[in-house]
Amino acid sequence: MFVSTSMSLWETLRDRMVGSGRSAPVVRLVRGENVYSSGQSDNSLYLVEEGQVKIVSGSPDGKRCLLSICVEGDFFGELGILQGMRAETATAMKRSVLRKLSAAHVAAVLQDLENAEEFALHLIEQLSEQQQLIANMVTMNCEQRLAVTLLGLARKVGRRQGPELRMERRITHEELSEMVGTTRSRVGFFLKRFSDDGLLVHSGTAQLTVHETRLARYVARV
Repeated sequence: MFVSTSMSLWETLRDRMVGSGRSAPVVRLVRGENVYSSGQSDNSLYLVEEGQVKIVSGSPDGKRCLLSICVEGDFFGELGILQGMRAETATAMKRSVLRKLSAAHVAAVLQDLENAEEFALHLIEQLSEQQQLIANMVTMNCEQRLAVTLLGLARKVGRRQGPELRMERRITHEELSEMVGTTRSRVGFFLKRFSDDGLLVHSGTAQLTVHETRLARYVARV
């Protein structure tokens, strides 16, 4: 089927997944279930319809680096289309519903739109961002990595209330420890320090609320 070039690449991919094309099967996951794991053969593209998915990369020494948090409307898994083998693990952070589009269907969209360049540039940008995140894992200490992670999470899934960003879903100390490569007790210690310094705001609930300006200023000094 020919796709009009008036539609953007991502709009067309989304239409193929959930619109008139309906060529992408539904994948349902419970919290903690992997979409795919590092080392697994999988060259599909995924779209989050409901829920949240975290993308984590591991190192030979056991450290884990959070690459991204994907929420409703986000695509992920693009690099697998080229590599075929997953270098990272994608895990549902809560009950999630995804659409899965094969590499062949992605290639057909790129051919229809004659817009492979846009997709290639997107992959290059994504690789660059991942390399920076992995570099942060090596060069930053645990406290600094936690600050960077909290700011990224808050901007991605937080609800804005003035200068504050309140995360709607509770992120556990265990999840944070996995994201930054430290222990739960150290995460608790760092969170208390951030709270004492005004980087986190007491909201009276289990959900984290960050003061974006202050936390961003802290991260900029790292």
